[in-house]
Amino acid sequence: MAGEGRLLASPATRRISQKRHRLAYSSARHELSSFKFIQCEVDMKRRLFETTWLIFFAISAARTLLCQTPSQWKAHDMNRPRPPVVKPADQKLPVSPPSDAVVLFDGRDLSQWRSQDGGPAKWVAANGYMESVKGSGYVVSRGTFGDVQLHVEWAAPVPVVGKSQGRGNSGVFLMGQYEIQVLDSYENDTYADGQAASVYGQYPPLANVCRPPGEWQSYDIVFRRPRFDRTGGLLKPARITILHNGILVQDNVELWGPTNWLQHSPYQAHPDKLPISLQDHGNPVRFRNIWLRELPEWNDPGPANVKSQLVLVLQSQELDRYVGTYQRQTSNKEIYTIKRDGQKLRANFWGPAEIELVPNSEHEFSLRWTAGRLVFDLAADGRPTGFTFHLGGEEYPVKRIE
Repeated sequence: MAGEGRLLASPATRRISQKRHRLAYSSARHELSSFKFIQCEVDMKRRLFETTWLIFFAISAARTLLCQTPSQWKAHDMNRPRPPVVKPADQKLPVSPPSDAVVLFDGRDLSQWRSQDGGPAKWVAANGYMESVKGSGYVVSRGTFGDVQLHVEWAAPVPVVGKSQGRGNSGVFLMGQYEIQVLDSYENDTYADGQAASVYGQYPPLANVCRPPGEWQSYDIVFRRPRFDRTGGLLKPARITILHNGILVQDNVELWGPTNWLQHSPYQAHPDKLPISLQDHGNPVRFRNIWLRELPEWNDPGPANVKSQLVLVLQSQELDRYVGTYQRQTSNKEIYTIKRDGQKLRANFWGPAEIELVPNSEHEFSLRWTAGRLVFDLAADGRPTGFTFHLGGEEYPVKRIE
């Protein structure tokens, strides 16, 4: 028979089975719905997380941009307060270069300078100065430099022609990118960050100390170049200090990038040494007596091949042997005292300061922070009778008096 081996379900049994199927289907739909709800909730949380991070990064970027700007003023804002006018004292110019200076212009010729295209400099050199020629372009030093102390003397042209930025305008560009403004700012109003001795577009000078046109003025500039890592990332921004006519007008200010007109440019990695440039801005500004000193790097690596000193651990009763009053065996008979402070010895040599002594042996102690040492004379019982104080290349005999 066709149905042989099968059990035929009764109508009641089929109804129970159908009900079970409906319940299973309903449960599956509920689980699927719950899964979709959970997935939707996960998606919402993920989007919320991503949005939060986007907002965080946007705020961080905005803060970074604000941190790069030392004030809330936009560049060249005429509403920005002008620096106070200060009359500088008379100076004895020209200032002779020191023995270690690199002389870039001594008044005779332009041999240390070239044009921007690499050809001969097109400015005029005569009567002990060089003068910018309109349309000739910048002059660029043949040497390249990084950290420098730079001395420049300059004079605005006479008769006076123009006003604001059109009057006696030039510039000193360190590394060809960081401009110190040269401008006839004597009774000549312009935007604060474009005055003479400003870090152009970034920092106005602390004071306007400009001399009248035709009179020689001096810039003494200390420049620390920016530092970059091997990938081109900025490690340290450039810093500049300037004395204009002997008066401090830029106090170790931190540049947030190269100086530019109408824009702020971020740092881009460049060589450690680049040429210095003088700007042709269409005005016959004169320069003379330009020299510089190349400065050492900031970081002093310290002495080479230094052997670490042995530090001896002495017990309290052993340290107590050195405690006492000592007298220097010189004409002034200065009194020194040594006392124990816990597990340390401290000495009073001059004034109220108490200097920690570090035991290197039973005979010798060194100063914690200074390259000095005390070599003790010990009696047979190990008690000090005095010491020799070695400091700064001198030796001072000292005797114990109690």
